[in-house]
Amino acid sequence: HKLNTFHWHLTDDQGWRIEIKQYPKLTEIGGCRIPAGDGGLDASGKPKPYCGYYTQEQIREVVRYAAALHISVVPEIDVPGHATAAITAYPQLGVLDTPLVVSNEWGVNTNLFNVEESTFVFLENVLGEVVDLFPGAYVHVGGDEAVKDQWKASARVQERIRELGVKDEAGMQSYLIKRLEKYLVAKHRRLIGWDEILEGGLPEEATVMSWRGIEGGIAAASQGHDVV
Repeated sequence: HKLNTFHWHLTDDQGWRIEIKQYPKLTEIGGCRIPAGDGGLDASGKPKPYCGYYTQEQIREVVRYAAALHISVVPEIDVPGHATAAITAYPQLGVLDTPLVVSNEWGVNTNLFNVEESTFVFLENVLGEVVDLFPGAYVHVGGDEAVKDQWKASARVQERIRELGVKDEAGMQSYLIKRLEKYLVAKHRRLIGWDEILEGGLPEEATVMSWRGIEGGIAAASQGHDVV
Protein backbone atom coordinates (compact mmCIF):
# COMPACT_ATOMS: atom_id res chain seq x y z
CA HIS A 1 0.00 0.00 0.00
CA LYS A 2 3.10 2.27 0.08
CA LEU A 3 2.24 3.57 3.55
CA ASN A 4 5.45 4.67 5.28
CA THR A 5 4.29 5.40 8.83
CA PHE A 6 3.28 2.78 11.41
CA HIS A 7 1.31 4.36 14.29
CA TRP A 8 1.68 1.82 17.12
CA HIS A 9 -1.03 2.20 19.80
CA LEU A 10 0.68 0.51 22.77
CA THR A 11 -1.43 1.43 25.81
CA ASP A 12 -5.15 1.56 26.58
CA ASP A 13 -7.82 0.67 29.13
CA GLN A 14 -7.73 -2.93 27.85
CA GLY A 15 -4.01 -3.54 28.19
CA TRP A 16 -0.50 -2.12 28.52
CA ARG A 17 1.52 -3.69 25.72
CA ILE A 18 5.06 -2.27 25.98
CA GLU A 19 7.72 -3.45 28.44
CA ILE A 20 8.93 -0.61 30.67
CA LYS A 21 11.91 -1.79 32.71
CA GLN A 22 11.42 0.77 35.47
CA TYR A 23 7.78 -0.23 36.03
CA PRO A 24 7.44 -4.01 35.55
CA LYS A 25 3.85 -4.16 36.87
CA LEU A 26 2.67 -2.25 33.80
CA THR A 27 2.98 -5.49 31.84
CA GLU A 28 2.79 -8.04 34.70
CA ILE A 29 -0.59 -6.66 35.83
CA GLY A 30 -1.60 -4.13 33.19
CA GLY A 31 -0.84 -6.58 30.39
CA CYS A 32 -3.52 -9.05 31.54
CA ARG A 33 -7.30 -8.99 31.56
CA ILE A 34 -10.10 -11.49 32.14
CA PRO A 35 -12.04 -11.68 28.86
CA ALA A 36 -15.78 -11.13 29.10
CA GLY A 37 -18.14 -14.09 29.01
CA ASP A 38 -17.11 -17.72 28.56
CA GLY A 39 -13.80 -16.65 27.02
CA GLY A 40 -12.64 -15.61 30.48
CA LEU A 41 -13.15 -19.05 32.06
CA ASP A 42 -11.16 -22.25 31.79
CA ALA A 43 -12.71 -25.75 31.60
CA SER A 44 -13.18 -25.84 35.38
CA GLY A 45 -14.89 -22.43 35.47
CA LYS A 46 -11.93 -20.52 36.93
CA PRO A 47 -10.94 -17.11 35.54
CA LYS A 48 -8.52 -17.43 32.62
CA PRO A 49 -6.50 -14.24 32.06
CA TYR A 50 -5.55 -13.07 28.57
CA CYS A 51 -2.05 -11.60 28.70
CA GLY A 52 0.54 -10.26 26.32
CA TYR A 53 3.04 -7.50 25.62
CA TYR A 54 6.03 -6.68 23.45
CA THR A 55 9.45 -6.94 25.07
CA GLN A 56 11.87 -4.12 24.41
CA GLU A 57 13.96 -6.42 22.24
CA GLN A 58 10.90 -7.35 20.16
CA ILE A 59 10.13 -3.66 19.74
CA ARG A 60 13.69 -2.98 18.57
CA GLU A 61 13.30 -5.80 16.06
CA VAL A 62 10.09 -4.26 14.68
CA VAL A 63 11.75 -0.83 14.47
CA ARG A 64 14.75 -2.33 12.63
CA TYR A 65 12.51 -4.20 10.20
CA ALA A 66 10.41 -1.07 9.57
CA ALA A 67 13.55 0.98 8.94
CA ALA A 68 14.70 -1.55 6.33
CA LEU A 69 11.38 -0.93 4.54
CA HIS A 70 11.67 2.88 4.93
CA ILE A 71 8.79 2.91 7.44
CA SER A 72 8.78 5.24 10.47
CA VAL A 73 7.25 3.94 13.69
CA VAL A 74 5.25 6.36 15.87
CA PRO A 75 4.58 4.94 19.36
CA GLU A 76 1.51 6.07 21.30
CA ILE A 77 1.39 6.25 25.11
CA ASP A 78 -2.08 7.60 25.87
CA VAL A 79 -2.63 10.32 28.52
CA PRO A 80 -4.52 11.37 30.56
CA GLY A 81 -7.33 8.97 29.55
CA HIS A 82 -7.25 5.36 28.32
CA ALA A 83 -5.27 4.80 31.51
CA THR A 84 -7.11 1.93 33.23
CA ALA A 85 -4.42 -0.70 32.63
CA ALA A 86 -1.68 1.57 34.02
CA ILE A 87 -3.75 2.54 37.08
CA THR A 88 -4.64 -1.12 37.73
CA ALA A 89 -0.90 -1.85 37.83
CA TYR A 90 -0.01 1.21 39.94
CA PRO A 91 -3.13 2.47 41.80
CA GLN A 92 -1.27 5.55 43.06
CA LEU A 93 -1.51 6.93 39.51
CA GLY A 94 -5.31 7.15 39.63
CA VAL A 95 -7.83 9.64 40.95
CA LEU A 96 -10.06 7.22 42.88
CA ASP A 97 -9.24 4.95 45.82
CA THR A 98 -11.37 2.19 44.29
CA PRO A 99 -9.26 -0.74 43.01
CA LEU A 100 -9.53 -1.19 39.24
CA VAL A 101 -9.24 -4.12 36.87
CA VAL A 102 -8.02 -3.99 33.28
CA SER A 103 -11.10 -3.43 31.14
CA ASN A 104 -12.49 -6.25 29.01
CA GLU A 105 -15.07 -4.04 27.32
CA TRP A 106 -14.90 -1.68 24.35
CA GLY A 107 -15.84 1.96 24.89
CA VAL A 108 -14.79 5.20 26.53
CA ASN A 109 -13.63 4.70 30.12
CA THR A 110 -13.74 7.49 32.71
CA ASN A 111 -10.49 6.57 34.50
CA LEU A 112 -7.84 9.28 34.23
CA PHE A 113 -4.30 9.65 35.50
CA ASN A 114 -4.17 11.98 38.48
CA VAL A 115 -2.21 15.22 38.33
CA GLU A 116 0.29 14.71 41.13
CA GLU A 117 3.94 15.58 40.51
CA SER A 118 4.84 11.92 41.06
CA THR A 119 2.51 10.92 38.21
CA PHE A 120 4.07 13.49 35.87
CA VAL A 121 7.49 12.01 36.74
CA PHE A 122 6.16 8.50 36.08
CA LEU A 123 4.97 9.55 32.61
CA GLU A 124 8.29 11.23 31.84
CA ASN A 125 10.15 8.10 32.93
CA VAL A 126 7.96 5.97 30.66
CA LEU A 127 8.58 8.34 27.75
CA GLY A 128 12.31 8.17 28.48
CA GLU A 129 12.30 4.42 27.79
CA VAL A 130 10.02 4.91 24.77
CA VAL A 131 12.43 7.44 23.25
CA ASP A 132 15.31 5.00 23.68
CA LEU A 133 13.35 2.37 21.72
CA PHE A 134 11.96 4.52 18.92
CA PRO A 135 14.42 6.67 16.95
CA GLY A 136 11.72 8.37 14.84
CA ALA A 137 10.89 12.04 15.13
CA TYR A 138 7.43 11.64 16.70
CA VAL A 139 6.01 10.35 19.98
CA HIS A 140 2.20 10.25 20.27
CA VAL A 141 0.68 11.09 23.67
CA GLY A 142 -2.97 10.47 22.86
CA GLY A 143 -5.12 13.07 24.61
CA ASP A 144 -8.36 11.67 23.20
CA GLU A 145 -11.58 10.74 24.99
CA ALA A 146 -10.38 11.95 28.39
CA VAL A 147 -13.72 12.36 30.15
CA LYS A 148 -13.08 14.85 32.94
CA ASP A 149 -15.74 13.63 35.43
CA GLN A 150 -13.21 12.23 37.91
CA TRP A 151 -11.12 15.41 37.80
CA LYS A 152 -14.24 17.57 38.32
CA ALA A 153 -15.35 15.50 41.31
CA SER A 154 -11.92 15.28 42.98
CA ALA A 155 -11.13 17.85 45.68
CA ARG A 156 -7.43 17.05 45.27
CA VAL A 157 -7.45 17.62 41.50
CA GLN A 158 -9.32 20.90 42.01
CA GLU A 159 -6.67 21.89 44.53
CA ARG A 160 -3.95 21.10 41.99
CA ILE A 161 -5.77 23.18 39.35
CA ARG A 162 -5.56 26.13 41.73
CA GLU A 163 -1.96 25.36 42.70
CA LEU A 164 -0.79 25.25 39.10
CA GLY A 165 -2.79 28.32 38.12
CA VAL A 166 -4.67 26.72 35.25
CA LYS A 167 -8.21 27.70 34.33
CA ASP A 168 -10.11 24.41 34.45
CA GLU A 169 -9.91 20.70 33.64
CA ALA A 170 -9.15 21.37 29.96
CA GLY A 171 -6.38 23.68 31.12
CA MET A 172 -5.09 20.90 33.35
CA GLN A 173 -4.85 18.51 30.42
CA SER A 174 -3.11 21.23 28.41
CA TYR A 175 -0.64 21.73 31.29
CA LEU A 176 0.19 18.02 31.26
CA ILE A 177 0.59 17.88 27.47
CA LYS A 178 2.82 20.97 27.50
CA ARG A 179 4.98 19.46 30.23
CA LEU A 180 5.41 16.24 28.27
CA GLU A 181 6.21 18.25 25.16
CA LYS A 182 9.06 20.05 26.97
CA TYR A 183 10.40 16.66 28.05
CA LEU A 184 10.21 15.26 24.51
CA VAL A 185 11.75 18.37 22.93
CA ALA A 186 14.70 18.00 25.31
CA LYS A 187 15.03 14.45 23.96
CA HIS A 188 14.94 15.75 20.35
CA ARG A 189 11.47 14.39 19.67
CA ARG A 190 8.23 15.99 18.52
CA LEU A 191 4.94 15.52 20.36
CA ILE A 192 1.87 14.52 18.39
CA GLY A 193 -1.62 14.08 19.81
CA TRP A 194 -5.28 13.68 18.86
CA ASP A 195 -7.28 16.84 18.19
CA GLU A 196 -8.56 17.00 21.80
CA ILE A 197 -5.17 18.48 22.74
CA LEU A 198 -6.41 21.72 21.16
CA GLU A 199 -8.67 22.18 24.20
CA GLY A 200 -6.96 24.38 26.74
CA GLY A 201 -4.23 25.47 24.33
CA LEU A 202 -1.58 23.67 22.28
CA PRO A 203 2.09 23.35 23.17
CA GLU A 204 4.35 25.36 20.86
CA GLU A 205 5.65 22.54 18.67
CA ALA A 206 2.80 20.03 18.91
CA THR A 207 1.45 18.28 15.83
CA VAL A 208 -2.28 17.52 15.78
CA MET A 209 -3.82 14.32 14.41
CA SER A 210 -7.44 15.25 13.77
CA TRP A 211 -9.61 12.15 14.09
CA ARG A 212 -13.03 13.70 14.74
CA GLY A 213 -13.21 15.54 11.41
CA ILE A 214 -11.37 18.28 9.55
CA GLU A 215 -12.26 21.08 11.98
CA GLY A 216 -9.51 20.29 14.49
CA GLY A 217 -7.00 20.08 11.68
CA ILE A 218 -8.03 23.46 10.29
CA ALA A 219 -7.92 25.03 13.77
CA ALA A 220 -4.43 23.67 14.47
CA ALA A 221 -3.11 24.61 11.02
CA SER A 222 -4.47 28.14 11.42
CA GLN A 223 -2.40 28.39 14.62
CA GLY A 224 0.73 27.41 12.69
CA HIS A 225 0.89 23.73 13.70
CA ASP A 226 1.55 20.71 11.56
CA VAL A 227 -1.50 18.53 11.07
CA VAL A 228 -2.44 15.00 10.03
